[in-house]
Amino acid sequence: MRNVCSVTACLCVLAAVLVAPSGVLAEAAAQPRLGINLAGPADWMTELPFVDVFRTSRAWISQRAGAGWGKGPELEIDELGWVKKLEPGCYAETMLCTISGGHYPAGTYTVLYEGEGKLACGNNAKVKESAPGRLLVDVDASKGGFSIQLKEVNPRNYVRNIRVVMPGFEKTFEKDPFHPVFLRQWKGFACYRFMDWMHTNGSEVRTWADRPTLKRATFSRRGVALEWMIDLCNRQKADAWFCLPHLADDDFVRRFAQMVKERLDPSLKIYIEYSNEVWNGQFKQCQYAGEQGVRLGLGPKDKPWEAGWAYTAKRSLEIFAIWEEVFGGHERFVRVIPTQSANSGVTQGILRDPEVVKHADALAIAPYMGYSIGRGKTAELGAQMTTWSVPQMLENFEQTGFVESLKHMRMNKELADRYGLKLIAYEGGQHMVAFMQDQATVKAVSATMHACNRDPRMGALYTRYYDEWAKVGGDLFAVFSSVGAYSNHGAWGLAEFYDSKPADYPKLEATLKWAKAHGQDVESD
Repeated sequence: MRNVCSVTACLCVLAAVLVAPSGVLAEAAAQPRLGINLAGPADWMTELPFVDVFRTSRAWISQRAGAGWGKGPELEIDELGWVKKLEPGCYAETMLCTISGGHYPAGTYTVLYEGEGKLACGNNAKVKESAPGRLLVDVDASKGGFSIQLKEVNPRNYVRNIRVVMPGFEKTFEKDPFHPVFLRQWKGFACYRFMDWMHTNGSEVRTWADRPTLKRATFSRRGVALEWMIDLCNRQKADAWFCLPHLADDDFVRRFAQMVKERLDPSLKIYIEYSNEVWNGQFKQCQYAGEQGVRLGLGPKDKPWEAGWAYTAKRSLEIFAIWEEVFGGHERFVRVIPTQSANSGVTQGILRDPEVVKHADALAIAPYMGYSIGRGKTAELGAQMTTWSVPQMLENFEQTGFVESLKHMRMNKELADRYGLKLIAYEGGQHMVAFMQDQATVKAVSATMHACNRDPRMGALYTRYYDEWAKVGGDLFAVFSSVGAYSNHGAWGLAEFYDSKPADYPKLEATLKWAKAHGQDVESD
């Protein structure tokens, strides 16, 4: 009986493959492995990917002596973000490394710049030496972040190309812009998803001229330059996952693809996705897609979300076609159709046009271990949780969010097989967030959630989670996210700081060990 059933099952699988719309051998081709979503550039980011910390500085703040923080007049800024002139009695200031607890390097930073003007520093930093174009600044990281102040500028030759280089990297930062701890931490991960590096959610980028470049003052507004995303993947031998901005025009898409073709190691794969979570109502790209879908007659006016699903499919196909034209085929890249993990209706809405399936390779989901307390069925649970212990919360989490995530994996694998697509994960991991109205309750519950994220049992759950992903036939899984400080808005990072140790973060340790056990060349110790 066992042999007959096995033969029948094989024939059923073969029949499903033969009739799959895109002809992709989704199950046979599955290769479960872990990628990572890298944290987005900002002055408060705790990952520290770049040795030049001005790359993640805050946008310039206008200051007037004695007027209070940020009370200066509007600054005159050039197209790259440099201050062109200052009003009398005013100066411009930017914050760097606003990180508590001393979790960034202390010591002497080298400040380099071009143009004419006067620079100073503040907030836990003191100028040690000063000369035209160069300052040495002593920084006390134990007290928090520091600032660079632009006190004077020559409007005819204003200050630009400011670099603030960590201690020990002045001679190497131009050739080696990435921090060695960052490179070592994510070495061996199969893919880097650049959603947050590209500031995808609510992106303002429309044209190629809008894109972030190495000449822009900071990456903290529009994201990291494509040149460095490519450089990182080439150095690390990691595949690249790009999220094309929702407003980007065809010329942007074409030029983006051309640069990737010219510069990315040809042995590396490329994942192409239209924006990020276009179905998610909290993002501007969702509203935009709905408006465009309605305007084009892709869905009813009274259901703009359905029109948005159809527009997501349409724009994805247009982007795929441009990339195929540039590359002369689609062998080098994976054409990603993203969907909502818990809602099969979104998937069917996006894939209802047979042309979408014909020109796509993978269905991407985010099978989070959901635990959004204070919403829906958990609306009354928040107040009770203020007295819960870590074991009590983890037990409830395992019986609810963890179990649900496995159901979503299985459901979406069936959908992916039905359409002949690989199943991949654009994001995933724990999703512990407190959404109650009372902030004291949020603070108390969040503290327990943070402790859960540091508990060995969470590490064990991550291992089981990845095992289940492999068991159902999932392919690439891009974990969310790399490094980020925990707050009342969640504990998303596998670790909190660039100098965190895996032994102190069991979910990071479990992730590294699982990847290593599945053939990835990570450093798990």
